[in-house]
Amino acid sequence: MVASALEQSGRRVALYTSPHLVDVRERMLVDGRPISTEAFAMWTNLLSDTIVASGASFFEATTAIAFADFAARGADVGVVEVGLGGRLDSTNVLQPLVSAVTAVSIEHTDYLGDSLESIALEKAGIAKAGTRFVVGDENPSVVAVLRKRAEEQGASVTEVAPGVEYSGRVGMEGRHQRRNAAVAEAVLKVLPGDWMPGADAIEAGLAVAWLPGRFDRRGRWLFDVAHNPEAVASLVRGMRDMGVRRPVSALIGVLNDKDWSLILPTIRSEVDSLWISTPPSSPVERRSNLMQLTGLAGEGTVIEPDFDLALAEVQRDAQTILVTGSFHTVGDAMSRLPGFAPLG
Repeated sequence: MVASALEQSGRRVALYTSPHLVDVRERMLVDGRPISTEAFAMWTNLLSDTIVASGASFFEATTAIAFADFAARGADVGVVEVGLGGRLDSTNVLQPLVSAVTAVSIEHTDYLGDSLESIALEKAGIAKAGTRFVVGDENPSVVAVLRKRAEEQGASVTEVAPGVEYSGRVGMEGRHQRRNAAVAEAVLKVLPGDWMPGADAIEAGLAVAWLPGRFDRRGRWLFDVAHNPEAVASLVRGMRDMGVRRPVSALIGVLNDKDWSLILPTIRSEVDSLWISTPPSSPVERRSNLMQLTGLAGEGTVIEPDFDLALAEVQRDAQTILVTGSFHTVGDAMSRLPGFAPLG
């Protein structure tokens, strides 16, 4: 949303997001265009010795490639999504014009801590002295931690008050996107000097902003990368608001660090039939043991380890087909459906 508004203001905008759905080049866009395969290969070759010598992770390597590509393509400004946490994330080498935390949820506890407050402390590590830090979370204890840590680091904090939603038109569907748009608007309005887009650019940018795999409707298909309880609850609210056509069949695959006991009942309450499977692109060590889910599955649920078979079966007799869970699940489905992959 921020990148879209900046583009509408006439800036040449780089956008770095993660993870990708099908093609790693989705992570590195300038004015909406991905890095070319030739440029990705060139930067990989050029930086390979340093990547190997430093023991860089995949994410650290792609961050370096992205920043090199953005500079080479002459971007005016970059909108950069943090990968994991914030304080120790490789993107945190940047000196930002403004930084923001949208919302804090319990995830990646082995790296970030096992409480909302400990995770918030890590995320607040992106706040920098002399810059604005926008807080979109609505939990008072989380907001307090984010504010205290950001101010200790010399940042000036702007809070988006609980319940506030963007009042204009939002291009991305789902009730939660109105809150996200309010946070994006706050970020844009505290950009310094000429970097701040005008009201018309903000309005136009939020109206056309779009990301594949986020409440992404394509005919009778609905794709959403809801992979934690909070995101699944937002997805279900969006489906109810939209009034999806029935019967609804869903295919879900979630990695083993997520709480299936909270995710499955929420999804099951909104669909007529449910297939649970394992996306082929997911790392073997992060795959869930599907047989352990038998007691959670409920009536009308099929556990099918063969992803291709599950994808074929979920389409039978359905008016709406939901594919959800990890980025691997949505990406693997899109890659198997002609014309659905983000980069074609």
